[in-house]
Amino acid sequence: MCGLSGEVRFDGDTPDLAAVERMTDRLAPRGPDGRGLWSQGPVALGHRRLKIIDLSDSGAQPMADPRARIAGVFNGCVYNYRELRDELTALGHRFFSGSDTEVVLKAYQEWGTSFVERFYGMFAIAIVEQDSGRVVLARDRLGIKPLYLAETPGRLRFASSLPALLAGGGVDTSLDPVALHQYLSWHATVAAPHTILNGVRKLPPATVRVIEPDGSHADHRYWQPEYTRRAEYAGLGAEDWTDAVLDALRTAVRRRMVADVPVGVLLSGGLDSSLIVALLADEGQTDLATFSVGFESEGGEEGDEFHYSDLVARHFGTHHHQLMVPSDRVSRALDGAVLAMSEPMISHDVVAFHLLSEQVAKEVKVVQSGQGADEVFAGYHWYPAMAGVSRQRAAEAYADTYFDRPHADLAHILEPAVLPGRDVSGDFVRAHMAAPGAETALDADLRLDTHVMMVDDPVKRVDNMTMDWGLEARVPFLDHELVELAAACPPGLKLADGGKGVLKAAGRKVLPREVVDRPKGYFPVPAIKHMAGPVLHRVREALTAPEATARGVFRQDYVADLLAAPNAHRTKRGANTLWQVALLEIWLQTHGIR
Repeated sequence: MCGLSGEVRFDGDTPDLAAVERMTDRLAPRGPDGRGLWSQGPVALGHRRLKIIDLSDSGAQPMADPRARIAGVFNGCVYNYRELRDELTALGHRFFSGSDTEVVLKAYQEWGTSFVERFYGMFAIAIVEQDSGRVVLARDRLGIKPLYLAETPGRLRFASSLPALLAGGGVDTSLDPVALHQYLSWHATVAAPHTILNGVRKLPPATVRVIEPDGSHADHRYWQPEYTRRAEYAGLGAEDWTDAVLDALRTAVRRRMVADVPVGVLLSGGLDSSLIVALLADEGQTDLATFSVGFESEGGEEGDEFHYSDLVARHFGTHHHQLMVPSDRVSRALDGAVLAMSEPMISHDVVAFHLLSEQVAKEVKVVQSGQGADEVFAGYHWYPAMAGVSRQRAAEAYADTYFDRPHADLAHILEPAVLPGRDVSGDFVRAHMAAPGAETALDADLRLDTHVMMVDDPVKRVDNMTMDWGLEARVPFLDHELVELAAACPPGLKLADGGKGVLKAAGRKVLPREVVDRPKGYFPVPAIKHMAGPVLHRVREALTAPEATARGVFRQDYVADLLAAPNAHRTKRGANTLWQVALLEIWLQTHGIR
């Protein structure tokens, strides 16, 4: 787990090494254990290292293979690197380190751009062919590891975070109207390749991009499971599916224990993280470190689920850590969380993850986390509504249940200069829902949520907040084989029992019933949800700042209405509209974007 950066020139000039150094230094929190630079001809690479596998200097990056004439940088973890190393050794390759990075380079040498198809893991990769000048960029199947791009005439830069690209300089920081439309339609999610800035794009998940020396490139999407019922599972009953899911999750959890340092668990007390703890206990893990966070009550709403996390910790005998955050600390911690965001994110638990990660990183370098289960196994409350409509009405039903607001409402929120003339968010969803490979409306919904919406909301959130403290978060529910299995699972089994039915059935085999049969948890940060004093002050300060007025994004009469009644305006799904608007402006100001 690390941070990578680089620059490729297409105009005959040499890379701007000072810019690559600035980008690399901005990534220091992601990799506090080492720093490296490499340059040859038109390409320069930078890297910050977090030592997880092969703690020696032999695993340092950028890594070059003089015999193969390739060099590269890598962010993430290939969980099956030992098996691949054995396979590559049998094919005649020789290794000088015990790192998964070297396995990545040798795999590319042996199998070319299809190397990614052999990896179980999370990764963003940049590889340079020194003789041809070709550069290959790749991202893991579910987009767990980020890769941002900034292209200008004659030059491409890339980095593990958007702020690192800003540190390099020369980025067009004007707002992208399509991304702004998505941000206000999908509760701050912006789908690849867009970001909120016109000058920055992101490589889509499950994509390999081959960049030629003249700057031309070709993309290959190497993975997309079918959301249909498959012949090999035709004879499975409900109990068979439960066993298959439990076995696949057990394998996913086991894979994510690969490390040369201890691995802990972020334990909310919900079904998903509790399952991880239970399966690790089944694997014989002892003295497992678990971590929970809660928030002070506001507006009569509780902000912690310690009862359940404590129950799980006691049941499995974990070494449990509990963090309670008072409301006044939320406002102080907000700016640090926003600074860690590669893109603006409005989910309340972004602050929770940032604060928790700070404490966890003092104890361990690696944790497993339960993100992704709700999308993969249909755990959210809106999925039953999707299941009741025809395949042809999938896009319409999705917009009705998921969008924050319809396109027409944006004319009252945005200034005309940044308002697209058509419903670009609706068009995006209609195109995805119409694509073949999804059998029912719910299948199409889960495909969109798992491969698009989840990537740029909870997955990105976990990466940004944990890595800002040099903490690697691994997400077993996004093991690609588990996702493939879940995609083929009959929708009724996923919707059963109030959602995540097949996962709950698996949970009853290994967890206390009280944990499985509890009401679905929600992780509010009451100080944000109810706009407690210090948070409201920060919001008002940002929206009335001169740069906010000069930016000309939101209609001033609309902003005034929001500020006059901070808790009165809600999106269609119940989120605080003022928070959604203010967070974007806070993010822009925090990152020096004017």
